[in-house]
Amino acid sequence: MRNAKRYIVKKIFTYGLLIFGATILIGLVLRGNVVQESFEPDRWKNWVESESEPSLRWNMMNSLRKKHPLKGMTKKEVLELLGEPESKTANEFNYYLGASKRGINTGRLTILFDDNNRVSNFTVWDG
Repeated sequence: MRNAKRYIVKKIFTYGLLIFGATILIGLVLRGNVVQESFEPDRWKNWVESESEPSLRWNMMNSLRKKHPLKGMTKKEVLELLGEPESKTANEFNYYLGASKRGINTGRLTILFDDNNRVSNFTVWDG
């Protein structure tokens, strides 16, 4: 009976250690896939998608969100910061972000404006 308990405890410990190790390994592998570029307005505005830089804008998104809170900005401020969007309507700007590094998906930043021409919301699309 006592040996059976030891056996069970040993198995639980072994499997727990394997699951913990696998989780750490998967986390490290996935972390290596995330590239962080510092947001630079000139690089953003002048970016042309190429084989050497297919995801520059996508990689800058986290930095952009941290450095420049978009909500509340005016259209003029957004245009000064990001340049002309690839498409726009009276209340929406769309910026192409390039490859999102999730299969063949590409990204898009959509900025919505309220009646006062201030950013009311923005979303990053992957697909």
